[in-house]
Amino acid sequence: MSVPAQVEAHAARTVRWGLGHAMPRVAIRGSARRGDLHGRLIETRDQATTLDLFDQIRSQGPLHRSKFAFVTASQPVVKEVLTSPDMRSGIDFGPGGPLATVSRWAFKSAPLGPLTPPSLLVTEPPNHTRYRKLVTRVFSVRAVQRLQERTQQIADELLDGLDPRRPVDLVERYCAQLPVTVIAEILGVPEKDHDRVLRFGTGAAPSLDLGLGWRTFHRVESSLAEFEQWLAGHIEVVRRDPGDDLLSQLVTARDDDGTALTDEELRSTAGLVLAAGFETTVNLLGNGIRLLHDHPDQLATLRDQPDLWPTAVDEVLRYDPPVLLTGRMASRDTEIAGVTVPRGAMVTTLLAGANRDPEVFTDPERFDVTRENAADHVSFSSGRHYCLGAALARMEGEVGLRTIFDRFPDLRLEAGATRRPTRILRGYATLPATLAP
Repeated sequence: MSVPAQVEAHAARTVRWGLGHAMPRVAIRGSARRGDLHGRLIETRDQATTLDLFDQIRSQGPLHRSKFAFVTASQPVVKEVLTSPDMRSGIDFGPGGPLATVSRWAFKSAPLGPLTPPSLLVTEPPNHTRYRKLVTRVFSVRAVQRLQERTQQIADELLDGLDPRRPVDLVERYCAQLPVTVIAEILGVPEKDHDRVLRFGTGAAPSLDLGLGWRTFHRVESSLAEFEQWLAGHIEVVRRDPGDDLLSQLVTARDDDGTALTDEELRSTAGLVLAAGFETTVNLLGNGIRLLHDHPDQLATLRDQPDLWPTAVDEVLRYDPPVLLTGRMASRDTEIAGVTVPRGAMVTTLLAGANRDPEVFTDPERFDVTRENAADHVSFSSGRHYCLGAALARMEGEVGLRTIFDRFPDLRLEAGATRRPTRILRGYATLPATLAP
């Protein structure tokens, strides 16, 4: 890259950080100091404070207007926002103006990531419909059922490889390895690259957060760029020798009019499926192990009634979801929960808060694997952006949790567990355990 090109790339990255993180961080911290509930929620890392803020936000009405966005912890309103045709994912910079022009210039050179077009997370119909249609069949309930036997085999092999006499970090050796192996096989990623994919996922995870510091932002963008470069090479390998995996299907897929995905669309779609296919499931498994370990009465219920395992997985997803929140922007003036939301306004839907809505869940603070409506959670979002991998995540959660507690009924978690530093993605970075005390 020439010196002028390097200067321009650095300038664009600086603008992206300024618009996407530095300026919002100043606004969020200022509003939090002044007591704004939304700002305080984004700033806090304390679980008890987070739960208390859900209740406070809910007490302000179905749709609370904070200093910089609307926010809701009401489950019916969360669903209304996520299913509304007037609310879009991603950011619309508008038709013109100096800020919009600078924004488009800066973000045009951004590495592909979960929040940069043409990612499924930030596109709307008709493109969103087109991308989603190409991958939906791989994640159907029937397709996932065919994967269950292989997932069980992977779980057994991972646990076979652990020495029960030695302490182990369950996130590193089990919770991360199970879903990354499954999704890598779905996409035809060779075993030698599994650890690399894990590193990419860990490096890119903060990209969903708001208000990153410069060093973290730089690290995230570098990780995304490296991942994109690796993925481009992997796609070329698949293109030369396609198999029966999902990536081979995407490479050769054609729309009804014969149009194929562009290289950028292919990298974006495959990259999102690969990263999203294990990042949130790592959290589901870690959170589930912690909850069942800390609630031995619930684990005893599952041992007596193993048919409750699917309900237990949904209760884990409800009680400690892998994703805290998601946002939408009003594409036109609209009304949500009787409140006027002007075009361009942001609405933050608190998925974790909606999962504890007392209007929907009786005694929501109780972890209960027999809860009849546990599956009514919104941890997989709702509407047209409902998680493609929901059935896969549920299956991996059931196999992964049931297998480890069946194999090691006396599993004991040790001191020293750490939470991930990310705010949007919620899970454990480390989970030290003794398998056979």
